[in-house]
Amino acid sequence: MSEQTTTEAQAPDPSELQKELEQLAGEKAELQDRVLRAQAEFQNYRKRTEKERAELYEFASMEAVRALLPVLDDFERSLKAESSDATYVKGMELIYQRFYDGLKRLGLEPIVSEGQPFDPHVHHAVDKVETADAPADTVMEEFQRGYNFKGRMLRPAMVKVAVEPQAG
Repeated sequence: MSEQTTTEAQAPDPSELQKELEQLAGEKAELQDRVLRAQAEFQNYRKRTEKERAELYEFASMEAVRALLPVLDDFERSLKAESSDATYVKGMELIYQRFYDGLKRLGLEPIVSEGQPFDPHVHHAVDKVETADAPADTVMEEFQRGYNFKGRMLRPAMVKVAVEPQAG
């Protein structure tokens, strides 16, 4: 009988085995969930860094183009000035056009302002003029051209805006 008692003592209880099996199954499910979450987080991280890298490449030249805008403005002002040397003027126009075309290929987009409704997101009003010749809040004149760069605002246009004349 002592042998039988020893065998019974060594044999695990089926209910305890079932509990241990359920516990291990729960731990396995929790670990699988952790692995899936870690994989999803890694995929999201990878996608986010790829997107940030693509944006960096796309807009890396934005500051360089911004630094060249004063040169473009100077070219435009110089072309408006009177000159008696037609050859010089023609050369300046050609240089300006090549410079402007190069900036456009990089992503520079001019903002059309004159005659357009005033938009504070695109225009910077530096002057107002009372007039009945144009509807109120219409851009009458552009002092400095505004630009977008690949769809993003690079510089707002500095403009003169029409306002309704004061009665009296």
